[in-house]
Amino acid sequence: MTVANATAVHLSDLRLDRGGRTILGGIDLAVPTGSITAVLGPSGCGKSTLLAALTGELQPAGGSVEIFGQPVPQRSRDLLEMRKSIGVLLQGNGLLTDLSVADNVALPLRTHTRLAAPLIDRIVEFKLNAVGLRAAANAYPRELSGGMARRVALARALALDPPLMLYDEPLTGLDPIASGVIMSLIQRLNHTLGLTSIVVSHHVHETLPIADQVLVIANGGLVFSGTPAELETSSDPLVRQFLRGEPDGPIAFDAAQRTEAA
Repeated sequence: MTVANATAVHLSDLRLDRGGRTILGGIDLAVPTGSITAVLGPSGCGKSTLLAALTGELQPAGGSVEIFGQPVPQRSRDLLEMRKSIGVLLQGNGLLTDLSVADNVALPLRTHTRLAAPLIDRIVEFKLNAVGLRAAANAYPRELSGGMARRVALARALALDPPLMLYDEPLTGLDPIASGVIMSLIQRLNHTLGLTSIVVSHHVHETLPIADQVLVIANGGLVFSGTPAELETSSDPLVRQFLRGEPDGPIAFDAAQRTEAA
């Protein structure tokens, strides 16, 4: 898949349904190649559903999704090939507890390539060094702190050198110091490796400093798109309620009834 396109991700009038109900609708988005885009919003607003559409796990009910100028394919073989160009950092890390740190990072390389074992070992060493965990190669996930485990998962997501990285709530369960380390890593790796990153989060103050553009999702749609500075000065009541963490306002605390899919 080529990465020469100036737009890494393009969504046009996207509608996403689950269980016969519309979760998100009317989503238009262009993510410039090389940028960091923050997708913010309250829990349950559909942020992870949006990521599922980007990886092809969820097919759109309407509109289109393009990755580096190509529509997300539906055929299993084509979809698998496309996914090699997308790294995903999951909320729960997804590390295999019976494998060492090094073996966890090596897993995508052993599964999707025919590289010789010594070369895989060198790549794993490089990826672990990039996240500051070269010395932990022989440790097991149960021996790691939450922040260290998240960094191992990040190294594994980068194993195949994907040009696009998706982060699903990367700060979940982390203390402030570990959170700062992860966000700094996301920014540094994006710049040094020439990546494009989409960070889905509800941690506003930790995410905004590294973002080039910000989206806010609420009430089934996109309620803001712009720069972090524009977000901070927005007078939109939806945006202000979310940023201030106010319980009362246009974003309901209780889950809103989803729209019936057409």
